[in-house]
Parts: sequence; structure tokens; C-alpha cells
Amino acid sequence: MKISHNWLQQFLKVDLPKEDISIMLTDLGLEVEAIHNFESIKGSLKGVVVGKVLSCDVHPNADRLKITKVDLGNDNVVPIVCGAPNVDKGQKVLVATIGTVLNFHNGNDLKIKKSKIRGEVSMGMICAEDELGLGDNHDGILVLDDSEIEGTSASDLFDIETDTVYEIGLTPNRADAMSHLGVARDLKALCMLRKIPFDWSFPETSSFHVDNIQKTIPITVESIDKCFQYYGLTISNVEISNSPLWLQNRLKAIGINPKNNIVDITNYVMHDIGQPLHAFDANKIHNQIIVKTFPENTAFTTLDDIERKLKDEDLIISDEKQGHCIAGIFGGKDSGVSDQTTDIFLESAYFDPISVRKTAKHHGLNTDASFRFERGIDPEIGIIALKRAAILIKQIAGGQISSEIQEFSNPLTDPAQIFLSFEKLEKTIGQKIDEKDLNVILNALEIKIINVSETGIGMTIPRYRVDVTRPADVIEEILRVFGYNRLEERSMTFESNPKFEIKSIQKLENTISKQLSSFGFYETLNNSLVSPNYTDNFHESVILVNPLSQELSKMRQSLMHQALEVISFNLNRQNRQLKLYEFGCIYGKNNDEFIEEKRLSITLSGTVFNNHWEENKLTDPFFYLKGILIDLFRTLGYNNLKFDVVINNNFETAFSLVNDRSIYGTFGLISDDLKKEFNVDQEVYFTELNWSKLSKDAFSNKITFEEIAKFPFMRRDYSLLIGNEISFDLIKEIAFKTEKRILKHVTLFDVYEGENLPKGKKSYGINFTFQDKNRTLTDIQIDKVMDKLLKNFKQRFELELR
Repeated sequence: MKISHNWLQQFLKVDLPKEDISIMLTDLGLEVEAIHNFESIKGSLKGVVVGKVLSCDVHPNADRLKITKVDLGNDNVVPIVCGAPNVDKGQKVLVATIGTVLNFHNGNDLKIKKSKIRGEVSMGMICAEDELGLGDNHDGILVLDDSEIEGTSASDLFDIETDTVYEIGLTPNRADAMSHLGVARDLKALCMLRKIPFDWSFPETSSFHVDNIQKTIPITVESIDKCFQYYGLTISNVEISNSPLWLQNRLKAIGINPKNNIVDITNYVMHDIGQPLHAFDANKIHNQIIVKTFPENTAFTTLDDIERKLKDEDLIISDEKQGHCIAGIFGGKDSGVSDQTTDIFLESAYFDPISVRKTAKHHGLNTDASFRFERGIDPEIGIIALKRAAILIKQIAGGQISSEIQEFSNPLTDPAQIFLSFEKLEKTIGQKIDEKDLNVILNALEIKIINVSETGIGMTIPRYRVDVTRPADVIEEILRVFGYNRLEERSMTFESNPKFEIKSIQKLENTISKQLSSFGFYETLNNSLVSPNYTDNFHESVILVNPLSQELSKMRQSLMHQALEVISFNLNRQNRQLKLYEFGCIYGKNNDEFIEEKRLSITLSGTVFNNHWEENKLTDPFFYLKGILIDLFRTLGYNNLKFDVVINNNFETAFSLVNDRSIYGTFGLISDDLKKEFNVDQEVYFTELNWSKLSKDAFSNKITFEEIAKFPFMRRDYSLLIGNEISFDLIKEIAFKTEKRILKHVTLFDVYEGENLPKGKKSYGINFTFQDKNRTLTDIQIDKVMDKLLKNFKQRFELELR
């Protein structure tokens, strides 16, 4: 945002170098990113002087050129070749001397040099209006009054204004500083704290008065939830023309091109005190102003001559027949101020920031007005701005105020009241601020102190500070003015014994991330917006109203599709060994209730480990990932994980991950049909866990500790011939039901399927580990248990010992 130094001085007159003001603004959080010089006439006509044409003769070698002798004062007479048709002896003219750089009206520039034109020496240039940057006239040279004295600098003849412009990098929360008033207010606060003398003035509105009420245009606000305040008045018999130079210079300094006096005044007031205004041609308004929404897809043509389709939530300023303006954003083509306008209706309003932001985003519009309305303007300055603009219009464009101020206003919300404790202030800042300085700062910021106690200060925040809602915001305001540079340097302090929470969501997530990373998995982070073609059964889909593109128009319902996108992307770049995981949220809708759930996905594709000459047998990725899941669940305190077979269209083979009858996710081999959609040509093993539920239920059982057993383990093996349909988990379950006291572990160490086995059979090599914590086990005891295990196995299903 650009701020004019001269403009600031209208509010705050302070005798400080511009560099110091720049530093003060940066200290206040209004970071000055650049400083530029502005000249109302570029170059300030340096090197251009008044000259008198002593003689004017036709060029001997060119009929259209003339050779002149020009007196530049102090007996300095120079020859100049001139092609202007109106140059003549005795004229007083403006001459650009040798070395002068002329800045033309069209933006080009020219450096004057001594030259020969058709054989004749020329030592300067007699200038036209456009060559001096004074206007666009190029019909001939500019002829001055005979009273002007030769040698006088041209800059003394014209009212050339110079200014310094500060470019401020404004943060989005500082809606109050989006005007020269707001910036001056901050500077005033710092001057008060530093005891720098200043004079403060605010634009007067006491001279405002209504001339007549012959052209009253009433207002009706139908959408009171989108328009909190609306003020308007009519000014008749105005004369549309160019603005005076002082007004044009103010706008040009901050990068705004002047248009006409009415539009320029509305822009001026907006950048002056922060209130956007809009002027309508009053004769194009039918009977009254109505603030309302229009039906969906209503056509509306804006000032840029683009027809836009309105949404049913877009707020429109209209009359009884048609719309005239998209409220707070952009005017309509047919109701703007033109050269033929004689009567205007002037609007000052306060629109809902959210409504303006949605409409501006939908239509791709970003205007100075919407920029301010979106962030929140001062709700108490609307009438002041309207009166200020009306006074300026009467002064500059003439006319009469021909209506009372038409007003609609919702009751203002109470200003925010905040209690700031001295303890919190000192703890946050790291040092104590003198109570006198604290009072000066708060008063300078126009924060009203209600009461002061031993523990803190109660205060009322001005309504224009929409960003100050918490004690932390007040501390930030105090620090801005007090000065971050004034804070004392201190050693950092920290709590050496922080509270340990074993079920902290962040702690659990970090633990699992480190665990998966240690196994060689890479964490991915994908967009929550996906293609509408990605479907899943997680409640009803959430479709965006205003998507960035059709391909990103839906909130994801699973992490699976994006995991496959990542796999496909890497395969296309010849990276075929992929181990990935992602923590991310999925989204759904149940009736009108939105549902968000955090998930953890783990993906394995390709070989588990890099090929190595010592590796005789490749690790099976299915069992490798299954082992990682078991280990992951055990890390979170789940010790009874089971894999139950389920039917899932996205998987060739799928299992539910169940612990104590609770389902925590799905694991399996992605189906060929789904892989084809992503051009994936190798196996992909995928699991998606309900992390919200998994982390919530983690460590549900109490953690117990027991003494390490003093007595040795004993191990026995069985080689069992069983049916293909029998799982190891079933054998393990029967084993622990048979012997609960001394059976500690059941592990599968060998699986054989193939030749020399009956059809439909497989061989399991199973190891049983026993231990008694009170005594040493004997072979007789172990043999009895092994016989009992075999008996129970045979009762449950057919098997043979091999």
C-alpha cells in the first residue's frame, strides 16, 4: 500500500526527516518496503527556462524548419532550429537547454544535445505542451505571456508538487491502517510515547448542511444480514470536469489515475479516512435504492463491460427495475457517473466482510473497495465519510445537497472489552513495562482504560480495531508502540520437566512417524481436494461450491487414490521400490453435519529391500507389511490384533484390522482394475487406519510390569499337515485357549505348499514356547501340554503330524 508523506501531514504535522518517519513506521509494524519520490511534473522542468525569440528565419535547406535566435537571459543568445508552425519573432517561450532531460506526456523522454539539423547548429529546443509533460497538446510551441522574464526557471512558473511515497507491506489483519488516517494514527501514538511535538487535525464536517430536499431517493435494505449500514444522499446540479491539480496530485502520488472530479473525490475519501464510497447517476435510479440479492444466474454487466452471472447470495445495489452495483465491489455499466451526469446519489455503507469476500472471489474481482470491506472497516465512520465527500463535491463540482441523509443501520455491537493481567503481559514480553508508559500507549492507541487493579487493566477496544479481540492482541499492540528493539536481551528459559502425556496426539503421531521412517518408509503430504471421480463409502461426498478447478472440486473420502497417484508418478520416473505413509484427514457429510476424520495410510509397492547378492530369497511384501502393522499396533498398546477376511471392491484380497472386537482399518492387495485407472503395473499393498480412533483408544489397558522370570524357556515344535482353509491365527487362538498359564509364544516358522502333499493341503511348522515363572518345567509337563494341544487341534479340524 502506498502512503503519501504530504497527505500524512494533513493529519499529523511533525518536523521529522522522512527517513526517520520511515523507520518509525517499520517499528510500528507498518513495514516500509520502499520509498519513492513523486513529482507532479516528472523531472520538475529542470533545465527548462524562459527565452525570447529575437529572430525567426526560414531554414535555407528545409521549408518547414525555421532558424531562430533565442535570448535565455544574461546575454546568453543561442541558435535553435524549430519546426513548430507557430514560432515567431518576439515570443516568450520555454526552452530546454543542452543537457536537459524532457519527460514527454506519452511517457517517452529525450535528452537535449547540441546538434546540426540540415547543416545548421541547434543548441536547445523550444518546447510544446506535451514535450514538457504539461498536457497532450502538440499543435505548436507553448507561448508565454510577454511579462515573463528571460532566464526564469520554468519550475517557478508552474505549481509543481513534490512528494515522498512510502510503500508499506501491510499485514492482512491491519484493516485500520488501510488509509492515511490509520497510518497517521499509529504515528501519533509513537510520537506521544517518545514525546515528539506534533499537531493533529481531522477533516471537518461541521460545514455540512442540506440545501433542499427536492430530490430525495429513499433506501430499502432487504438483506439486513449482508448490509449492516447504508447511508445515502443526493447532490444536484454538479458539473463533471477534471479535478483540481491538488486532488490529482494526491491520487497520482499513490498510483491512482484521475478520472473526473466526482470519482476522484470518492477515491480520495477512501484513501483519506478508509471508507469506500460509490457515486451513482441519480437520474438513472428508478424511485428508490433497494439493497438485496437477485435470483441465481441473473445477468449483470459491470463497468468493465463484462456480463457476469450473479449467484443468489451476491448482494446488489438496485432500484425497482434493475441492478446498479455489486455491493462493495464493482459498479454497473449503466449507472456510473459520466460527462453527462448532473445529479448524483452518493453511497456510504458497511457490508458483511464474508459476503463481499465470497462474491469477489466468485467473480474474480479484486478492487480497492472490496479489499477494505473484506477485512472490515470502521463501522462508526460511514456518515463522516459521506459528509466529507459531499462537502468536497460542493467545493469542487458545485451543486446542492438536495436530500437529507437516508439511513439504514443495524444496532452496533458493543465494543470488545478485554482484561489484561500484568502477569500475562510481563510473562509474554519478558520484562516489565512502566505503568506510565503503559497508560500513554493505550491512550495513544485510543484504547479506553475502564479500570486498573493490582492484577491488571480492564479496557474497551475502539470498534475500528476489528483485529484486537484477545489479551494477546493487546500485548502485540503495546509492543508495536513500545518497540521490539527496546526489549532487554535475556537468556532463554525453558521447563526442564514438562508434563508427560503418553496419549498426546502429537506424541503418538511423532512416535509412529519415526517408527515407519526407521523401516525405510517416506512420509507424503497430499492435497485434501481431489477429483469427483474418486469415490468411497465414507458418508456423503463434500463438493466445493467454488472449486479452483473441476479436478479439485471434492474433499477426499479416502487416502487411497492419492497414494496411487504418488505410486504412478514415481513409476513413470523409474522409481519402482516405494514405501510410503501419510497422516491426513478425510471428509464427509451426514445430512447437514460435516464429518472430519484423521487417517493413516501405509503403502508398499515393489521389492521390500534393494536386491543384494547375499539375499537368496526375496522378502514377501504382504507378510512384511503385516508384520509392520502388528508392530505398530503393539507400539500403541494393542496386543490382540487380528486380520479378518472381508470383501472390498478396491482390493483383490482384503482384511479388517480388529483388536478386541473394534475395527481400526483395512489392509490388503489393491485390485487390478483400480491399478489400471492409475497406470500402475506392479503389486500395491495398502492399509488405511482410522487414526482418530486408533490414537484415542491407544493404551486403553493399564500398563503393567512384572519381574523377569528366573526360570528357563522350553520350546517344542509341531509339523502339521492341514487344510488350506485353516489359518495360523486360528491355530494360535486354540493353543492359547488350551494352555493359558505356561504357554508364552506361538510362532509360525515354516510354510510349505506344493509337491508331495495331498491336494488342498499345506504344511505348517509351528514353535511353542513355555515358561513357568515359579519353577523349572520338566519334559513330562511339556509332553502333557503338547498332547493336549494336538488333541484339541484334531477335535477342531482335520490334521496330521508329519
